[in-house]
Amino acid sequence: MPPKLDPTTAHLSSVYGPVHSWRVGSSLGIDLLLQTSICSFNCIYCQLGDIQNKTIARQIYVTTDQVERDLRLSAWEEADIITLSGSGEPTLAENLGEVIHLIKEYTHKPVMVLTNGTTLENADVRRDLMDADLVAIKLDAASEKTLQMMNRPVAGVTLAGIILGATEFRREYKQKPNRKLSLQCMFMPANLSEVSELATLINQIQPDEVQLNTPKRPYPLQWVLDSRGNHNAVEYPAVNLKTLTPQQAETLESALAAAIQCPIVSIYNKSHAEK
Repeated sequence: MPPKLDPTTAHLSSVYGPVHSWRVGSSLGIDLLLQTSICSFNCIYCQLGDIQNKTIARQIYVTTDQVERDLRLSAWEEADIITLSGSGEPTLAENLGEVIHLIKEYTHKPVMVLTNGTTLENADVRRDLMDADLVAIKLDAASEKTLQMMNRPVAGVTLAGIILGATEFRREYKQKPNRKLSLQCMFMPANLSEVSELATLINQIQPDEVQLNTPKRPYPLQWVLDSRGNHNAVEYPAVNLKTLTPQQAETLESALAAAIQCPIVSIYNKSHAEK
């Protein structure tokens, strides 16, 4: 019997790539949102542009059956890793855990989830993430002011709640074998003054790794499906963002390395511009 398709997204694919990632190599993307950009953040640097549906509510946007169909038709064998990210915050999809299980059973490849951490206070979300091999949590702000200015969360989301959820997830996740937790810190001139305070939060969460980034992708002036992948030869209106200079990145990395208790990887270490 053929899979049941979501009529609102059946003409689109929930699978894209593989695309190149400076962090993990060849990554096949899974988009559990797909209908439009959907997130609990509206970051000033987001590669999706202005988020169209700003929400913290969980629901099923793309059926697991459709993901299975799209995965079978994809070039998944060419990927080093399969990443749930796509058109916004993947943990807003209620079938997240079910899809992770499907991917691992079908491909036997490692699964990574990129999350902004806003839903990690929810025990159901933490449980859904337990089978992911890698989880990367966004952490750009060390103050409520910077969170509101840089990440622009939906009402009710606070930095204290994000840190509480991330810390609880770290405690549960480290009990699973062969799992890796990363914090992804996007640095711009706007948050360079919070390096010391961010180090304190990083040490509280105790990740396995910190990834330092700066916006290498332009900010689209409108949402288009292609913005969920790489920005090669952008063919839609977009603007470039203020990034760190190599000297600023070196100074930042040195300051963090002296203050935190885990390894650091940086987009500048290997001259990694997203390709």
